[in-house]
Amino acid sequence: MKKMFVAERRDSILDILRESKRITVKELSERLNVSEATLRMDLNQLEKQGKLERTHGGAILIDDMPAVSEKETSFSYRKQQNTKEKTLLAEEASKMLSDGDCILLDASSTALELAKVLNSKTLKLTVVTSGVYTALELRDHPTITVILLGGVLRKGSSSLEGLLGASILDEINVDYLFTSANGFSKYAGLTDFNVYEVELKKRMVEKVNQVVALIDHSKIGKTSIATFAQLDEISLVITNKEIDADFSAVLTEAGVKVINTNNNK
Repeated sequence: MKKMFVAERRDSILDILRESKRITVKELSERLNVSEATLRMDLNQLEKQGKLERTHGGAILIDDMPAVSEKETSFSYRKQQNTKEKTLLAEEASKMLSDGDCILLDASSTALELAKVLNSKTLKLTVVTSGVYTALELRDHPTITVILLGGVLRKGSSSLEGLLGASILDEINVDYLFTSANGFSKYAGLTDFNVYEVELKKRMVEKVNQVVALIDHSKIGKTSIATFAQLDEISLVITNKEIDADFSAVLTEAGVKVINTNNNK
């Protein structure tokens, strides 16, 4: 194969993605006979141009990601979805905690369910959160100290967005981040639809000892707009669905432990 110019190579990458929807750097290297290092630079540039979404080890086509309606992104809608399953995930997550732990909760509806579970317990905790409703849920608990991260409160959201309050994370040691996502896949890890909230979640992931993802069945195999945690950044996934063998193998390779609440019944 003759050497391609940069523009030709990147057009070929997009052609392959239109055909396959998603591809790994290794597969691209084999098909185009180009080094993986060069292809990573190509993918990064194409992502900046908004033509694809970088994933762990590869990329997916932007057009392949499902559109999310305004209704689906509203917190009031999301907190009503799969409530029973979220409560079971939260109950399982609460078993990890001991007196003196400092935990971080995102602004997801699943994290709010965990806050409700914690409100009925006598644990002595410090809870740092970007979720307004999560903070309000725990504000009167006698042995839980709540730290609310600063930021911008958007219409229809429960989350304080942006990095205005992220500096607090530099001042404290956090044991666990309990987070959920709009999508969880072997290609993209944990993804969400709000790019502003994703930036804060990325900072959260960087600052904690362990990332625990609470993922109900509706999120598995789904990919949203932006990644905030790659698979190798996740310590534990608590879910209520059996993950298929291929995805399970990828998680094992990445060192991710999985707990299925259905197996505990």
